[in-house]
Formats: sequence, structure tokens, C-alpha cells
Amino acid sequence: MSEHARLVAWVRGRVQGVGFRWYTRARALEIGGLSGFALNLADGRVQVVAEGPRDGCQELLKWLVGDDTPGRVDGVTEIWDTPRGGYDGFAIR
Repeated sequence: MSEHARLVAWVRGRVQGVGFRWYTRARALEIGGLSGFALNLADGRVQVVAEGPRDGCQELLKWLVGDDTPGRVDGVTEIWDTPRGGYDGFAIR
């Protein structure tokens, strides 16, 4: 069984107004076992917080930095932490 982790990622590029948060939520639900959210930030980035099995979080991160996302991702900054809980599913904020 995979240990649980918390991934916080800030995605830079043309990631607002292109369905990025919706597709991120869909991908998280497809992976399964993840909870958290995707949020547009005032500076044009999208913040993604995902908690769940570490391998699921890593799979979501791999998708975020890959070529299959909507818009254009110029870079992703991520930090890993201990899960805090309190999320009901995976939300778009």
C-alpha cells in the first residue's frame, strides 16, 4: 500500500480560461483516491492541491508537466508535505 502524501503545485503558463481546472479535476478523479482542489490565482497561475496515495499524486504531477494538458504549461513548482485532510472530493475553486 502506498503512503499518503500532499502535493501542492503551482502551474505557470496559459492555464486560465482554457478549462485547465476542469481537466485537472477530471484527471484527479480518473486516477482515483485523490482529494483537493484546483484554484485560479490572481497572477495567472493555477494552484493544485492533491492529497492521497503518493503514487496517485505523482501521476497527477506527471500529467501537469506533460503535453496532454489544455492551454500551455511553461513550468510547475511543487512541494510535498504530510496530508492535512478536510477535503471533500476534488473541487474546482
